[in-house]
Amino acid sequence: MRLWFAPERIRAEGDTPDYRFSLANERTFLAWVRTALALIGGGFAVDQFLPHLAWGLRAGLALALLVAGVLCALRAVNHWVRCERAMRRGEDLPVSRFPVLLSLAVAVVAVAMVVVVLFGWEGR
Repeated sequence: MRLWFAPERIRAEGDTPDYRFSLANERTFLAWVRTALALIGGGFAVDQFLPHLAWGLRAGLALALLVAGVLCALRAVNHWVRCERAMRRGEDLPVSRFPVLLSLAVAVVAVAMVVVVLFGWEGR
């Protein structure tokens, strides 16, 4: 986590990788940040634009999306640091279960939204 706020320390390790790989790592970071923003926006949209949905369901869906967005943003910077460090050291790139967990969370929210669309918005 200390490397999150002092990325210049990464340069102290290993050799400089091909810039194409570093730039690809940055593009991946930005893709994760875009995903985080989309999840956060989706969470706010569920909360603000579905007022007739039962409060518990609406809050649960919104919180699931917001938490996924926060985790995705944190994961973005952590993954960027780990990949940059691995490339400089000449090691294999790190693997993570996060994409699977994020996909499952989004799928659960999507299934809940399908149920809401099929059976109505009204809370009972």
